Amino acid sequence: MLHVRIWGCRGSIPCPGASTAEFGGNTACLEIRADNKLAIVDMGTGIRPLGDWLVVHDLPKGPIDADIFVTHTHWDHIMGFPMFTPLFIPTTKLRIRGPVFYEDDTMESIISTLLSYRYWPVRLNELAAHIEYGEIKETGLDLGSGLRVGAKYLNHPALCLGYRFEYQGKSIVTAYDTEPFRNLFTSNPGDPGYDAAAAREGEAAAKEANEQFFHFIKHADVLIYDSMYTTDEYNAGKIGWGHSTYEYAVEVALLAGVRKLVLFHHDPNRTDAQLTVLESEYREKVRGKTGMEIIMAREGAVIEA
Repeated sequence: MLHVRIWGCRGSIPCPGASTAEFGGNTACLEIRADNKLAIVDMGTGIRPLGDWLVVHDLPKGPIDADIFVTHTHWDHIMGFPMFTPLFIPTTKLRIRGPVFYEDDTMESIISTLLSYRYWPVRLNELAAHIEYGEIKETGLDLGSGLRVGAKYLNHPALCLGYRFEYQGKSIVTAYDTEPFRNLFTSNPGDPGYDAAAAREGEAAAKEANEQFFHFIKHADVLIYDSMYTTDEYNAGKIGWGHSTYEYAVEVALLAGVRKLVLFHHDPNRTDAQLTVLESEYREKVRGKTGMEIIMAREGAVIEA
């Protein structure tokens, strides 16, 4: 059985409080299980309660052993790592992989900076767990026990990856901190910077990138997709920020034949009441037109592929 449990689904910054209690205020962290195989996507503040849960439920059965995939190294996706309890247990085995910005960076050096005295009292070499670090690109990876993961670059201001987990014919895809690829060159002939050849090339490049992304998510059993904004919010100054809209998430998931769409990476200002209304609104829009299920991400939710 392949399933995902949500431990954090907020974007940008943690936002605990009475108005976010239902959907949760922790930043991105997903627990993916393929029977007894454990993978974790992102190390936002949701990884702290995940770590405590693993100590209670997994550790009595044997050492904690997990593959951690970082989508990108913006703060909200790594800030929970220092409070991940299994780090302080000698029998823990972790393999942490993700994309890096610059050639002289490594995943280990990024984590080491996070665990430097200027930011945190515990340093990397003081952790008890056995940790291996690696960079990942758009390549497939066999995690063992029949679980495979593929990766795809997304459209975000930082180098960012989406992941596709496949197990026994089922699939879970993560695609957040992304927006549709677009032509970066002006297509307005009246613009002083207009270049016809560049405009054509830009349109072709954006079209190809969007087609590749569409292929990556096609027929996913579960698609966890970026939906930080409404279309009005996106058009009112958020284009280029690296996040998508609810409307686009539903549109692309329908076209790709997705079975379950999980709307993810909630704006920190979005209240429980607002998310409830939006969930109902988009469920109603697809009711009777498709078999796709729309789920607003909630902390603690378990979704089977």
